[in-house]
Formats: sequence, structure tokens, C-alpha cells
Amino acid sequence: MCGIVGYYSTSNAFTLSELKSAGESIALRGPQHQGIYSDECVGLAHRRLKIIDLSDDANQPMISEDGRYVIAFNGEVYNYDEIRREQQLQVKTASDTEIVLKTLISDNVDALEYFNGMFAIAFYDSLEKELLLIRDRMGVKPLYYYWDGVNFAFASEIKALLQFDYINKNKSIEYNSINQFLHLGYTGTVNTIYKYIYKVPAGSYLELSENGLEIKTYWSTYEHVENKTFDDLYSAKEILRDLVEQSVRYRLKSDVPYGTFLSGGIDSSLVTAVAQRNLSSKLNTFTIAFAESKYDESKYAREIANFLGTNHTEMVVTQKEASEMIPTILDTFDEPFADSSAIPTMLVSKLAKTKATMVLSGDGGDELFMGYGAYNWAKRLENSSLNRLRMPIYLASRLGTSRVKRAGNVLAYPSESMKPSHIFSQEQCLFSRKEIKKILIPKFQSEICLPNEIADVQRRLSSSENQALFDMNYYLREDLLTKVDRSSMKYSLEVRVPLLDYNIVEFALNLNENLKLHNGTQKYLLRQVLYDYVPSNLFDRPKWGFSIPLCEWLHKDLHHLIDDYLNKQLILNVGVFNYKYVRSLVRRFDSGRNDCLYNRIWQIILVQKFICEKLK
Repeated sequence: MCGIVGYYSTSNAFTLSELKSAGESIALRGPQHQGIYSDECVGLAHRRLKIIDLSDDANQPMISEDGRYVIAFNGEVYNYDEIRREQQLQVKTASDTEIVLKTLISDNVDALEYFNGMFAIAFYDSLEKELLLIRDRMGVKPLYYYWDGVNFAFASEIKALLQFDYINKNKSIEYNSINQFLHLGYTGTVNTIYKYIYKVPAGSYLELSENGLEIKTYWSTYEHVENKTFDDLYSAKEILRDLVEQSVRYRLKSDVPYGTFLSGGIDSSLVTAVAQRNLSSKLNTFTIAFAESKYDESKYAREIANFLGTNHTEMVVTQKEASEMIPTILDTFDEPFADSSAIPTMLVSKLAKTKATMVLSGDGGDELFMGYGAYNWAKRLENSSLNRLRMPIYLASRLGTSRVKRAGNVLAYPSESMKPSHIFSQEQCLFSRKEIKKILIPKFQSEICLPNEIADVQRRLSSSENQALFDMNYYLREDLLTKVDRSSMKYSLEVRVPLLDYNIVEFALNLNENLKLHNGTQKYLLRQVLYDYVPSNLFDRPKWGFSIPLCEWLHKDLHHLIDDYLNKQLILNVGVFNYKYVRSLVRRFDSGRNDCLYNRIWQIILVQKFICEKLK
């Protein structure tokens, strides 16, 4: 696990000293070594966190034997040994980097079909002056770039790009990103909060040369939805169990101590159980517990750890300790990021780093196997009778309790094509499109366009399947994986995600919906696999989230953030939000009439705080 930075410029817009500073700004991604490569137009910096082949021979940027090709690589390609054998490659190191470099030299982008892993790769041909940037299929590893049509730079994190004086001096807000942040909790799948700073899309590669820039897709979830579904429970269970076993074994390859995040839920328990089964020694497992009992599920993780016989470490976190992490969010994520579960993710990463350098997580199970309440809502809204009555029901819900109003909000989607994002935003207590037009001043308003919100694929998807595919391509990639990457890298910890092995993803995309959501049981097939390792009675409890009591905190100890950032003078000075609408939200929140407002209040605070602190 590492961090990469680089530039491509023929106008001398960037300097070597800035490149070194950019690398140093993300030192926590790779604290053990910084390497630099440069020629007359390209510069590459690499920060290394040693996981595989701890020798200095595996340092990067790595240059080919003839000096023509250079690679700076963030992540892991787990099947590098198989590639070496199949390609009959002669190597000097035991690292996956050398395998990736030699395979790209021989096959260029065709090599991507071989790679099973998480990666952001910069591959440079110094003879042809061509730079290739590649991002893994599911977007586990981040890759940002700056492009104004003339000058180009890239990095694992935005903060590194801002070390270049040319970029920092010209930074400004991308208005559309504020709209999407308010609706979904993150700034975009391609855009960021800054103009001219973008993300290389998941499953894509970017080609840059003196002739210009082009981005191409090499893998897509949409392209892997097939005509027919896999319907047989028993065969599906066998296949899934084998795929999970193989994926976990791949991700246990490490030359440093490792473990798993264990929350006690279905996904992390399965990953932990399979990992422990494949080890002869005790696996390290890590859980945090909140002192406030309502948010403490650590006893469930403890029970599972005891059953599996892991070396379990648990840390009890007080409200004060957790809330002290709040001011670090913007520095960690570089732009507004609404998911407050970043706080416990940072804390469990900090805990894990005391005993491990790499951990496995259970991310992806909910999206692949329908673990969210949103899929039940999508299923209900397929009912034609409910659809005919949904607006009268919505209007009637305005007279009900906070919970009734929240349920009613889901019904008020603006159109069928916008239903998935609307269901998501209301399930997460975020702003609807209609609300965004009320809260933003006209200058900042723009239409939210989300490609493939209703998927155009080979077979007709049910509303639940479509909702899950939407979450996979938006929420999972742009929220959950971003959260885990930044939170873990803050403590120089590598996190691998076995359930997002592309073979598992492609299999799950074509499972019959009834094998995922079966007679009201969510993640049915995944549970059946899990119960071969851990007794089912340990999971007889409702699903809870990896969350903090943000609503309670904003009412009490963190109310000063509302006072500091949502007061009239600052709202008017920043000039993004309609103060009257903000004031009405704060008054309703303070009255306790609608606690679902807490996430919306939190979003406004983050935008205000970002503009005040980062765009001075």
C-alpha cells in the first residue's frame, strides 16, 4: 500500500521541489520510503508502505532494465505469482510491482485482464512520452488528476495536488459538486469539489501523450449483467463459498503482521472466519466499542471472536474521544464528506495499527447481496397501487411523527429515472433535489445528473436489483471505499476487501434476487455460506450500523459547530446557502421535532467549514 504523485507538463508549470513536497504531504500512505523519477516533462513520486517484499529492491518508482519504462504503483495485485508463472517472467524481486511492470511492458492495457487486486498505477513510456494511469475495477484505490487542457498532474489524494503552486493558486469550487454532495453525501464519481480536479473512474485507464488525453473503460458492472440469473441455491452456495475462500487466501499474502476488522456483522464475520480457517496461528481481530451502550455492539464481535479463537483486541471509546476526531475530517478527506462513520473507522484503524500493518474488511456484502433497507423500499415502490397513491400518502405523512415523515419522504421522488438516488438520499437523511433548490442560492444551483441511475443492461432488473447496482456504483465506491482508504491510510494501515474480488462481484450481479432477499431475510445466500463457519444463533439480532450518535452530539457537545458555522453573518459572508432556509432547519432541529435533520445540518456545517478553511 502506497501513495503516488506525478505530473506531465511541457510548459514547466510544475517543479521537482513541488513534486517532493507533494509526496511528503501524503507520507502517511507510505512512511517507509519516498522515491522520485523525473525527465524533461514527467515527474513521478512514490511513497512506500512495505507489505510484500520488504527489501529496498522493491522500492519505487521502479524502472525497467532498459531504462525506458517506469512504474509508480499504489495497491496490490494478489495473483502476481500466477502471472509470473503463466508469462514465464524472469524477476529479480519478490514484489508484485515488478510483475505488473513487466506485464504492462509486454501487453500494455491488455494486461489488465490478468490483474486481480486493488490498484492505482502510473506507467510511463519515456521514449514515446506516453503516460498511462490505471484504476482497479471496483475503485478500491483512489486516483485523482488535474487537467486544464494544458497541464496535467495526478495523485492518490487531493492534498498532494494542491502542493503544486500552479494548481493551488488557481483552485476554485465546482458548483455541481456541492449539489451532489448535498444529495448523496460525497462530491461525485468523476468531479471533486475543485474545478479541474477529477477522479479517474473505477475500471478505467487514462492515456496521456503530446497528442492529448483520453479515458477508456476496461471493466464495468453494467457490462457483466447477463441475460439470465443463477437460480439454484445449493450450487450458488458452493460457488460463493469457493470464491470467498480463494479471495481471502489471495489477500492473506503478506510479509507483515495482519488481521481483520470484526464488527460482529455478517460480512466481517464471514471474512474473519474464512481467514482464521486458512491460518495455523491465531488471527488478530479488532473492534471498537462505544461507552454509550446504545451504540456498543462489541459483545457480538467478542462472541464471534471467542468462537473462532482469534486474538481479539477491543477498545472502548468515549464520546469525548470520538468527537475529538471531528476536526480532522476535512484534512483527512480534502473535501466535504458527510459519512460520520468515518470517525469509528479512523478509531478502529488506529487500534489495528498497534498490532498489524494490513487488515481485511467486510465491505461490499450489503451492496452485492442486498443488505440495506433501501432495497425493501425499492421493492415496495414497484407496487402499482402504491405508486398511484404515493403523493396523497406523502402529503398525509406531513401530519405524522418524525418517523412517518421520513418514510413519506421516500415516496416523493421526482421521476422514475431519479428514484434510486432519491431513495438513497432519503434513507440517509440527506437533501432531496427539491430541498437543494431551496437551500442553495441560485448561483450555486445546478442539475444533478447521475449516469446509469436506471441501468441499461442485458436483462430487465427489478427495482431492488437496480437500487443495489446504483449503490454498488455510487455509494460503495464514492463513500464506503473512500472512507476506508482515507481512514486507514491516516494510520499507515493497508485494508484489503475480499468480498469485492471482481470474480465475486460478477457472480453476485447475476444471482437470482430471491437468493439475496429471501422471504424477508437480507443477504440470504451470504448468510448460508457464513453458517458453515459460525452458528446462525450468533446473528439473531437486528442490523445496526457502524455509526456514532451524531444527532445527540449536535444537540449537545457539538452544538458549537452550529453556532460557529451556521450563524447569519458567516452564512451571508460565504454566500452559498439561503440563510432563511438554514435558519428554519436549525430551529426545527433544536426544537427536537425532527431528528432526521441532523445529517443535513452536518452537511451544511462541512461545506461552510471547507470554504472557510480550504479556500481562503
